[in-house]
Amino acid sequence: MNTLTDIHLDALAEVFNIGAGRAAASLSEIVGDEVKLSVPSVEIKKSSEVNAAIMAMNSAKFGAVTQQFTGPFDAKALLLFTEHHALEIVRDMMGSQMSTEELAEFEQDAMCELGNIILNACLSAMADMLKISLSSSLPSYTVASTDELFRRIGENTDQPFILILHIDLIIEKRLSEGHLVFLLSSVSLKNLVSHIERYLESI
Repeated sequence: MNTLTDIHLDALAEVFNIGAGRAAASLSEIVGDEVKLSVPSVEIKKSSEVNAAIMAMNSAKFGAVTQQFTGPFDAKALLLFTEHHALEIVRDMMGSQMSTEELAEFEQDAMCELGNIILNACLSAMADMLKISLSSSLPSYTVASTDELFRRIGENTDQPFILILHIDLIIEKRLSEGHLVFLLSSVSLKNLVSHIERYLESI
């Protein structure tokens, strides 16, 4: 079997929810206020099918934190926020009344830190559940147009499948919708399914 069924997706939603809880606790310490991450909804798509409409993205530009994970299966992870929401999150993380121009100077480092916290919390929860070990690269951050972003995803023929998590990030009642995307090769998807099957058989 090399596709994710509803049972697989439910198991992943459960584990990513644990990861989101861990990430929210860490982010709360950084911003000095309560942070909530919604229960992620999970779906699998072909990279070539993904566009702004499917992702419910309605912005000209997005901030994207990218990180590579390797282990029994490999994945390229992207954490996406609209450019406007990215700057709002940076303002909350910096805890100051900086101007938009001043915030832009800190955007790269702050968003890399945010991405590192959320991505590693989600992947470590998955590693714990599946009893595997995953290594990660340092995160990188770029701002890209919607067209450029989806062109990159669609042209990624080495990783033809994407696992999409829709997450709401709430800081001080400020709602920022984020999208967590994992690009997977056919082999990695098959290995992920195999490990989930093993986990489901053990419970």
